[in-house]
Amino acid sequence: MDSSAVDPFAHFESWMAEATKSEPNDPNAVCLATCTPEGIPSARMVLLKGLDPRGFVFYTNLESRKGGELAANPQAALCFHWKSLHRSVRVEGAVEAVSDAEADAYYASRARGSRIGAWASKQSRPLESRFALEKAVAEYTMKFGLTEIPRPAFWSGFRVVPRRIEFWRDMPFRLHDRQVFHRDGAGWRVEALYP
Repeated sequence: MDSSAVDPFAHFESWMAEATKSEPNDPNAVCLATCTPEGIPSARMVLLKGLDPRGFVFYTNLESRKGGELAANPQAALCFHWKSLHRSVRVEGAVEAVSDAEADAYYASRARGSRIGAWASKQSRPLESRFALEKAVAEYTMKFGLTEIPRPAFWSGFRVVPRRIEFWRDMPFRLHDRQVFHRDGAGWRVEALYP
C-alpha cells in the first residue's frame, strides 16, 4: 500500500464514530500504560479528549503518578477496547506536553465542578479521609465563588505521538484481523499480522 494514501487517524475516527453509537458508557475511555525509568509498568483508564494528526490527547494532574512517570519516561501505550464492536486499537509512542493554550481551552470547557475538583484533588496521593477531600472542594468553591476558575499550574495534558497504531477486529475461529500502521518518515507504512 502506498504510504501517502495511508491515514490511521481517519481509520481511528471512523471506528470511534461507530463506538460512540454503540458503547453504552465512555466510548473514549482508554487504558493508558506508563513506566518508571526503571521499567516498572502501571496502567489506568483515562478519557481521550483530543485527536489530530499529531496524536492522542488526555488531561491529568501533572503531580499524579502518571504525570510523574511521564515526566521521567515520556513514552506510553494506549489500548482502546470497544466490546460491543469486537474491536480494539493499540497505540504506542512518545509523549509530549500539550501547549498552555490547548490545556486552557480544554480546562475552560469542563463543568465548573470538575474545574473545582482539579484544584481540590491531590491526585494519586494518600487521602486521609473523604471529609478532607470534601473540605478541599468546599474551600475552593468558596475561594472562587462566582468568578472564573483558572487552570491550576499542576493540571495539563499530554499527547501520545504514535509511532505504531494497531487495529484489531474479532473474526470467527479466533482468526482475527490485525492491521498495523508504522510511522515511516512523514507518512505511514501498513502491514497485516497473523492473529
